[in-house]
Amino acid sequence: MRSLLDTNLLVYADSADEPAKQRRAIALIRRHRAANTAVLSTQVLQEFVNVALRKLRLPPALIRQRLGFYAGFEMVPVTGELMAGAIVAGVRIVNPFLAAQAPPAAQASPAAPTPRRPPAAARPAR
Repeated sequence: MRSLLDTNLLVYADSADEPAKQRRAIALIRRHRAANTAVLSTQVLQEFVNVALRKLRLPPALIRQRLGFYAGFEMVPVTGELMAGAIVAGVRIVNPFLAAQAPPAAQASPAAPTPRRPPAAARPAR
């Protein structure tokens, strides 16, 4: 089944401050990439870039790398708020962080995002 990946999923894949959600997000992205079932919208990519630059403070080169990776996903023209359970252009909207809806974790893929450590300033002192 095709799945629309939400901005939050892309952000969690690069957000080291919540490692459990980061691992889950990366597993879901890898699984859908491998199965060729991932769907993105330009709105999701725009929101990801905004958060990646402003909140995560990712280097622009890394953001370009992520966009290159995500460019291999199917794109659909979706805008506005999406509700879990809705079906848009044949894509069912699911919140992967709700245990009842979440599919099992996937096998690792070398092309998908990898966990990042928080910046040194954000890490607790030893």
